[in-house]
Amino acid sequence: MTSEQIRDPETDALLTPKNAAVVIIDYQPVQVNSINSMDRQLLVNNIVGLAKIARTYELPIVHSTVNVETGLNKPPIPQLRKILDDLPTYDRTSINAWEDREFVDAVKSTGRKKLVMTALWTEACLTFPTLDALREGYEIYPVVDAVGGTSVSAHEAALRRVEQAGARPITWVQLLCELQRDWARKETAEQFMSLFIETGGTAGLQFAYDRG
Repeated sequence: MTSEQIRDPETDALLTPKNAAVVIIDYQPVQVNSINSMDRQLLVNNIVGLAKIARTYELPIVHSTVNVETGLNKPPIPQLRKILDDLPTYDRTSINAWEDREFVDAVKSTGRKKLVMTALWTEACLTFPTLDALREGYEIYPVVDAVGGTSVSAHEAALRRVEQAGARPITWVQLLCELQRDWARKETAEQFMSLFIETGGTAGLQFAYDRG
């Protein structure tokens, strides 16, 4: 069987390593510990896996924190810093990252209009920049299983709000499969398998068993 010719990765309607950027906002201890919409360890596992996906496929990453420089908050969780420590972190005082000039300039400097968006909490630090970026013509892809809210209701209401405004919810598995798209892309096929195994889930368990 023969795949179709690989589509232009810069103009493809789907997410590709050449047309998307990843935004990671406020995965700091206080925020993580206040999540009540999903298991916190699973949340950490998923955001770390997503960061690894972004590094593997060489997507631009904009990483932001809130109130570290003021001393009111701590740096990102160490699991995430291990993956992203060589990248700049844009610290803010604003809850809405889109109201911070350095953050917005960093997003615009990626040159990408498709933004894979993650943040804590869903109802605030994800929702507000998503709505603003949509109004400025960006396509926003919230990663629903790598974000969390202070309650299940808060998380789900926030996702409904951004979806109604035009956001396109995805999961980390969908992102990984969409970036890889074809087993014939051998330069990342092995890493694709490894990311499934490292991040877990039933597919990861099966891949690990098959490799065994």
